[in-house]
Amino acid sequence: MSESQSPGRSVDGGVFVWFLGAGTLAAIALVISVIALFTPPSSGSGGDAAPAGSGATRTVKVELGDMYIKPATLDVAAGTKVTFQVSNVGAMEHDFKIEGTKGTAKVKPGGSATFDAGALDATTEAWCTVPGHKEAGMLMKINVTGAPAPVPADGAAKVATAAATTGAAATDGSAGDAKIDPNAKPAADWKPRDPTAPAPLSGTVHDVTFHMTEKVMEVAPGVKQQLWTFEDQVPGPVLRGKVGDTFNVTIVNDGSMGHSIDFHASQVSWTDEMRTIAPGESLVYTYTATNTGIFMYHCGTAPTLHHIGNGMYGAVIIDPTTLAPVAHEYVMVQSEFYLGPEGKPGDLTKMQNDRWDAVVFNGYFSQYKFSPIQVQPNERIRVWVLDAGPSENSSFHIVGTIFDTVWKEGAFLLKPDGTNGGSQAMDLQPAQGGYVEFSLAEKGFYPMVTHKFSNVGKGAIGLFRAGDAQMPAAGGH
Repeated sequence: MSESQSPGRSVDGGVFVWFLGAGTLAAIALVISVIALFTPPSSGSGGDAAPAGSGATRTVKVELGDMYIKPATLDVAAGTKVTFQVSNVGAMEHDFKIEGTKGTAKVKPGGSATFDAGALDATTEAWCTVPGHKEAGMLMKINVTGAPAPVPADGAAKVATAAATTGAAATDGSAGDAKIDPNAKPAADWKPRDPTAPAPLSGTVHDVTFHMTEKVMEVAPGVKQQLWTFEDQVPGPVLRGKVGDTFNVTIVNDGSMGHSIDFHASQVSWTDEMRTIAPGESLVYTYTATNTGIFMYHCGTAPTLHHIGNGMYGAVIIDPTTLAPVAHEYVMVQSEFYLGPEGKPGDLTKMQNDRWDAVVFNGYFSQYKFSPIQVQPNERIRVWVLDAGPSENSSFHIVGTIFDTVWKEGAFLLKPDGTNGGSQAMDLQPAQGGYVEFSLAEKGFYPMVTHKFSNVGKGAIGLFRAGDAQMPAAGGH
C-alpha cells in the first residue's frame, strides 16, 4: 500500500479525463458550448437572470471539473455586475480568471471561492490558468449583449484543433514561440547527458525519492523552455533492477501544479499509487517487478499529453536473465519537444496536432552530434532504447553497422545463432522499448539516428566515435 498526504482522486471526476485525452476533451467542451447556447440560464446552475442595462446584478454559479468549466457559455447584458460563485468538483486544483488575469486563486478539490467581476461591458472569456487546462477544455465564453466583439486574449495565435473545425486544416503555434537554429552550437560550458546505462541497484528493496519540479532548461543551443521534471532532469533518472525487486518510490511535488507518476513496470491500481498529488504533498508508490524489459514511467495527471510533452518521463530497466556481458552499455530515450515561447512550457495545441519542433535523444537537440560517444573498434556495445513519445515513433538505426541482437518488448527478435541474421533498425511505437547489440568494424564515425529521416534534421541524430578518428573538414558525408 502507498502512503500519501493527499486525498484520493475522484474516479467520477477524473477517470474519463485520463483516457479520453485533451483533444477529445476539447471536442466535448465544444459540444457543451453549442448546447449551452440554446439553453436558457437556470437559477439552479447558471445563476439568476437579471434585467438588461447598467446597474443590474447577477450571481452565476460556476463548476470547475477535470477538464471543463460549467457553464461553458454565459450570456449577460452589457453593464451587468456579475458575481461568480466557483466550486471545484475535480480531483486537481483549478482557478477561474477572466482573460487569465482577474479572478480566483487556485481552488482545492472540493473547495469553493467567490469572485466579484464587477460590470461586464465587453464580450470576453474566462479560463483555468493552470498550464494546459485551458487548451484541454477549461474555457468559458462570456457573451455580453450590446457590446462589441472581442479580440481573443492570445491574439488568435492559437487555433482550435482539427476536431473543432469542419473541413479546415488545423494550424497551431505562435509567432512568439521559440525557434531552433539547426546550425547553432552549444555554449562552451555546455555538458551532454551521460548516456551510460546505470548498474542495477544493489539488494532487492530499493527506496528512491523523486522530486517533481518545474524548471527552465536548455533544450537546444540557445533555446530554453520551462520543463516539468523528475529530479530536475529530462528524461528523469534511469532506475534498474531485476525481477522480484521491490521499488518504494517517494514522489514529492515541489512544483506549482498537480503531478503524479505511472510506472509501466508495475502492476498496481491506477486510482491508488498513480493519483495526482497537489504542490507540497508526497506519496509512496510501491511495486514489485514481475517482468523484464525497459519500461516507461511518466506523469499521468490530466492532460497527460501536456505533462509528458513537457518532460515528465523516464525509463526503468528490469534485466533479463540472459543478459550477456558487453564492453559498453548505453540508454537512449527518444522524445519530442513542442516549443512554446522562450522560457515557457511547451504548446499543448501543437501536441494535440502532432506538430513537434524537435525529436531528440536524452532530452537535448543533437547532443551526441555535439559530443560523440567514444568507443573502440570491435568492442561489443549494447544500447537500450525507449520511445517516450509522447506521439512519434522511432526506427532506431546506426549508420555503418548491423545489429546482430534485437530484444524488443521482452523478447528476442534476433540473436546470434549461426544463421548470420542481421537487423538494420529497431522499430518502436511510443511507450515501447528494447535493446540492440553490435560492434563497429573500423575506426571512424557512426551516426545514430531514427531512420524516419524527416526527424533527423529536427535533432534525432548523434555520433559514435570509434578509436581516435577525426572528423573531416567537410563533416563526413
